[in-house]
Amino acid sequence: MPVKKAHPEADNPHVEAAVAETGAGNGATDDSDLADRESRWNHALVGSGLGVWDHNFRLGRKFYSRTWKTMRGMAPDEEAAGDYDAWLQLVHPDDRDFVVHAIERQNVGDPDFQIFQYRERHRDGHWIWIDCRGACVEWDESGMPTRIVGTDTDITARKEAEETLARLSRRLDLALEISRIGVFEADIDNDTVEWDDRLIAIYGLKGAAHQIASDAWAKSLHPEDRERVLGLSDRSVESGSDFQQEYRIIRGDGAERVIRARSAFFVDGNGHRKLIGANWDVTAEVALRNELQRARDLAEARNRELEAAKESIERLALHDYLTDLPNRRYLDKMLDDRSSECRAKGLGLAVLHIDLDRFKQINDTLGHRAGDAMLKHAASVLRNSVRAADFVARIGGDEFVILCTVDPGSKKIAGLAQRIIRELRKPVRYEGHDCRFGASIGIAIDSGPKLDAKQALLDADIALYRAKGLGRNRFEFFSASARRDIISAKHLADEILIGLERNEFVPFYQLQFDARTLDVTGVETLARWQHPVHGLLTPDRFLDIAEDLDVVSTIDALILERALADRRAWIKDGLSVPKISVNVSARRLADPDLGKKLRALKITPGTISFELLESISLDDCDEAVAANLKKLRKLGIDIQIDDFGTGHASIVSLLRLSPKTLKIDRELIRMLPQSAEQRKLVGSIIDIGRSLDILVIAEGVETSDHIRILEELDCDTLQGYALARPMPAMQIPSFIRAGSWRHGQIAARALQTHLRRALRSRAAK
Repeated sequence: MPVKKAHPEADNPHVEAAVAETGAGNGATDDSDLADRESRWNHALVGSGLGVWDHNFRLGRKFYSRTWKTMRGMAPDEEAAGDYDAWLQLVHPDDRDFVVHAIERQNVGDPDFQIFQYRERHRDGHWIWIDCRGACVEWDESGMPTRIVGTDTDITARKEAEETLARLSRRLDLALEISRIGVFEADIDNDTVEWDDRLIAIYGLKGAAHQIASDAWAKSLHPEDRERVLGLSDRSVESGSDFQQEYRIIRGDGAERVIRARSAFFVDGNGHRKLIGANWDVTAEVALRNELQRARDLAEARNRELEAAKESIERLALHDYLTDLPNRRYLDKMLDDRSSECRAKGLGLAVLHIDLDRFKQINDTLGHRAGDAMLKHAASVLRNSVRAADFVARIGGDEFVILCTVDPGSKKIAGLAQRIIRELRKPVRYEGHDCRFGASIGIAIDSGPKLDAKQALLDADIALYRAKGLGRNRFEFFSASARRDIISAKHLADEILIGLERNEFVPFYQLQFDARTLDVTGVETLARWQHPVHGLLTPDRFLDIAEDLDVVSTIDALILERALADRRAWIKDGLSVPKISVNVSARRLADPDLGKKLRALKITPGTISFELLESISLDDCDEAVAANLKKLRKLGIDIQIDDFGTGHASIVSLLRLSPKTLKIDRELIRMLPQSAEQRKLVGSIIDIGRSLDILVIAEGVETSDHIRILEELDCDTLQGYALARPMPAMQIPSFIRAGSWRHGQIAARALQTHLRRALRSRAAK
């Protein structure tokens, strides 16, 4: 226990008793009595588990008992640190402010703080709970405390027991909530009954108090069941036996329900006879049971049990259990049947492959029950959208297939696809939520003597892939070019994975310059693929496929590591590159391990900037992204908004995100020399950045006019081909030392000045 402030009025009867028992301050007690009393007191303290501490400021002594030390993992003869600040560091950070306040209040006699509890770090590193009691027992003439005495008790086990009990209670409540079981407790001797909220809801007694009238249950029983159930209940009470029964009730709202009840008789600690029980609504179960019974009776009466079982098995084998639609096995059979029919009749076979959009989000946010409800709804929509002769199947997950026989030249299939998409986009109400999803559809139509329905299904799948790639909630017809695109994409995906293994992805760098001095202020790192056949490829050639493969984060990480190594090499070569900016994908920004991975790179604070595409919605980023943005700031990594002016970022998101830099998109820079409106817009963005203390970079600076205008608009930094093109790391040192961009701009400005003078001279003549 630390040194604490005290007050003459502070009072603690436990401490006073201890002082009196040990004879403190009482010279009248002889040595023998004092020794006996001290012995008894010491044995009592050791047996009670109390750790005694005594701070005598007048004598400059501090005492800590063996128990006090043992509970903290100290040796009995170990000296305890008496420094208050040092001890305070052992207090749990969450309790520290409270402990300081509690000590101050305790020492001014506040009765609410004579006893307080806190956590302290044990010698072996774990936390222990301490129950601290103490008070000042001596003061000097000015009222300042000269002696503070108290006890500490290790209550860790009690706290853990309380937490265990609370956890068990939460589990029980959750179990009851999930099972929808209502619980009651009846005191037979006192004729009182208490119902929980679930039981009140089951019986439809809206607004009723937990203390229910003793006859409320009897009154709710169905008239036809009342005499039987009350008789069984009375006999159970008389015999002290358990009660188990199923009966009907009339709810408070007039609805008839079937209840299953179980109760147990017991005598509590006060000798009162009590009954505790549970009720749950089994109306649906009973209805199902009765229906099954009727079905069984009918089957027995007609002697068709065997045939019914056979039909049921066949149906289960060929139908989806959830939607009752035909399944993939049934579809395979129908593909053969329908293709034979179409070849024989000269008809075309249309295959529609349907995939639900945003279905995964519904599953993830509202649960699988909601997802199941949406699948059932989709199945219903598809059934109602097709003709009786058409075939609809669920082939797995959120995928469906429709087979239609059509005239070879018919265009009605497009109308069917549009109708299905329109109906599936309508919101579906589920447990108070409006669930919205849609559908992407791939369509393949084949006809003629070589019609192959299974190939048509594969073609429809290719068309579906194209529909999803073009924005979803649409349909696409299969084409041969689509098949070639799929094959090409698959080949490119394989090459990307091989390229990652061979370290073919390399960084290129485009220098950034101060708009006023044209000094180098940093570089942007750009990913390039050194393809063994096609040469150097820019991201537009591989980024979409890389996103489908979910390897963009891997590429980002590789480029960052190479950029850090290149910067270290430049510095070693005597070249100063103040900052490197690198792109970060949305998926990597949501990586929960991003902070850990970046810490391992030991990045020097202030040298790296992460560029976030403005197309990443910054107004509604999720918790993982928000957490990673905070970690980036702690690591000294600046945030930069890329392509500003073309995406989703709002002024509100800029205020919330507080980026170090924003980069104006090249499309806004391109027309600056020709468009006054464009110059006003860019000037406004620069003004916004300056008002928010955000540096502004203009990219796409292609001409001397761009440089001049942006300098006039007071832009901070320039990046573009007019100053420097992207280049590999090895070319950066020589380029910077040559300073060729400065010579080019000096010549350009001189030419502009000459032209302006010539024009003025011609105008004067």
